[in-house]
Amino acid sequence: MQKLAALLLTTLVLAGCSFPGVYKINVQQGNILTEKELTQLEKGMTRQQVRSVLGSPIMLNPVDPSREYYTYTFQRSGGEIKEQRVIVYYENDVYTNYEAQLLEETPAY
Repeated sequence: MQKLAALLLTTLVLAGCSFPGVYKINVQQGNILTEKELTQLEKGMTRQQVRSVLGSPIMLNPVDPSREYYTYTFQRSGGEIKEQRVIVYYENDVYTNYEAQLLEETPAY
C-alpha cells in the first residue's frame, strides 16, 4: 500500500513539472518611445525639457554626461526579446540631436 501511494505521489509530482498549460506573462521594461515623441524635440531644449517629453532615461553615463540612453525591451510569453534604443545627445546641457533604433511596432500598444 505504501509503495502504491509513493508511486502515485511521484507520478503526480512529475506530471506537475511538465504541465503544458503554464502561463507565461509578457515582460516589458523601459521607456516606450515613438516617432511622435521624438519629433517634439527641438535643438536648444534643456535637459529638463527633453525629460518632460521623453521621461526619465533608463541609463545615465557617469563618465560622459553628454548622452542619455532610453531603452525599451519587450518579451511576449517567454519568446524572443525585442529591443529599441534611443540615445539623446547634449552639449553643455543643451539638446543637440538623437540616434534611434525604434521597433517597427510597439507591442505594448
